[in-house]
Amino acid sequence: MKITFLGAAKTVTGSNFLVEAAGKKFLVDCGMYQGKVTHDLENSDPFLYDASDIDFMLLTHAHIDHSGRIPKLYNEGFKGKIYATKATCDLCEIMLPDSGHIQEIEIEWKNRKRKREGKQALPPLYTAEDAAKCMEVFEPVDYDDIVEIDDNISVRFNDAGHMLGSAIIEIWALENGKTVKTVFTGDLGNNDLPLLDSPTMIDNADYVIMESTYGNRLHMKNLEKANMFLDIVSETLDKGGTVVIPSFAVGRTQEILYEIDVLKDEKGQDEEFARKYKTIMRAPVYVDSPLAISATEVFKKNTELFEEEIQEKMKSGDHPLEFPGLKFTVTADESKALNESNESSIIISASGMCEVGRIKHHLKHNLWNPNSTILFVGYQAPGTLGRSIVDGAEKVKIFGEEIAVNARIEYIEGYSGHADQEWLLNFIYSFINKPKHVFLVHGEEEGQLALKQKIEETAEVPVTIPDFGEAYELTSDAITKLEETEEVKKFNQEFVKLDVLDRIEKMKDSIDDLENVVIETQYDEIKALSDRIKDLELQISNMLTK
Repeated sequence: MKITFLGAAKTVTGSNFLVEAAGKKFLVDCGMYQGKVTHDLENSDPFLYDASDIDFMLLTHAHIDHSGRIPKLYNEGFKGKIYATKATCDLCEIMLPDSGHIQEIEIEWKNRKRKREGKQALPPLYTAEDAAKCMEVFEPVDYDDIVEIDDNISVRFNDAGHMLGSAIIEIWALENGKTVKTVFTGDLGNNDLPLLDSPTMIDNADYVIMESTYGNRLHMKNLEKANMFLDIVSETLDKGGTVVIPSFAVGRTQEILYEIDVLKDEKGQDEEFARKYKTIMRAPVYVDSPLAISATEVFKKNTELFEEEIQEKMKSGDHPLEFPGLKFTVTADESKALNESNESSIIISASGMCEVGRIKHHLKHNLWNPNSTILFVGYQAPGTLGRSIVDGAEKVKIFGEEIAVNARIEYIEGYSGHADQEWLLNFIYSFINKPKHVFLVHGEEEGQLALKQKIEETAEVPVTIPDFGEAYELTSDAITKLEETEEVKKFNQEFVKLDVLDRIEKMKDSIDDLENVVIETQYDEIKALSDRIKDLELQISNMLTK
């Protein structure tokens, strides 16, 4: 078995792995890069394989950083089956066309600018129609069933507990009379997500390709995050402010709705709790995302995947995704009306990283307001607007306008759909027969290095953190790193150029901020600042002359 790492290598998005085994070529995931401006270019770059040569694909779950380039793959000649759970297929049916619609809007905006610059218009990565067409190759499968792809390859999808329909995929490949078993975790769920079961523990594997998003961090426990949520929201509403929750349309939105719903079931609490609870229950809760509304309907149709306790609750007539005060805004006019109102409210809106969609309008109208709160409940990738705000930016640009960040900024990490370091380690510890080797993907390098050290020290399993394009031959006896291809070398060289250009753009923004620093700097400090700027000028001059 040969695995080439073509996405989510030392980064959190763009999951894409090429597997060659038993005479077949297949993919595990085909996701979009999200975050930096350069990722737009990476998404449109050619695949480093011929799409028409891919025999089939295994999709771990529907999130766009795992599924978002499937329509592009289909357009370029892939016509094999895409195996995924039924819930994942249902979600992709709404999420991929929504992504296509976003591609069309984004390219239209860019092309207006290109036209003014005298440049040729660019096509979208794919359209909503393209995304709808690719659904014809999806093949739904059930959890726990072993699917025989052919006589030599079989797979099994297990509940990953990350989002509705998410899967850990076991792959058995028979080559040269020996079977090699590889496990792709996809995204492993946070162990105490309120709606979904915990991730399935796997007994044995030869090799594991595992996510590492929170490889160096621990989440707060469920009760702690519920109380924190109650405090933040009630304090904001008491001030007459608005709570804006940038939330991933699929998964986090439904969990936040559930969290609000269960607060009403708390018993025996003190007067202060009762007061805070009443404050929240009096405020309208708006879900302002057409995709989140559709996804919530998919959740309601797949309730057999909920925890047993939740299913019992629903049988008694108490649906966890419905409660008084909940309102769904469908049209753009309804969305705009939220920002024209002085009413204190809770607005849950996509996208979760604040890159596209209606959330940018809500941030524009609330970030400057010290009475409002922006409450983050999910991972923020480097280079995204959400990450800038969480990291403490004093000003951000939205739709070309500079907005001061005066609102209260909070981040409840416990709502993340990803396992923290403790449960990533527990997944490795759960193997009765330890894997020969673990590959860490889908993480930032700092977290990956911390997790690698923990796994090697405590589980005594060797760990590799692959770079983009690295390929490994995996046999029942040994692991061999293969030589980098010319295509990968060219891609990596181009990526470095794009990364440098991205850094230069950030430096330009910093220079704009530096002008304000100079204006506000006292006379006795200006000399030292002047000397540092001269040193910087000299360094840049030296770079240009080399």
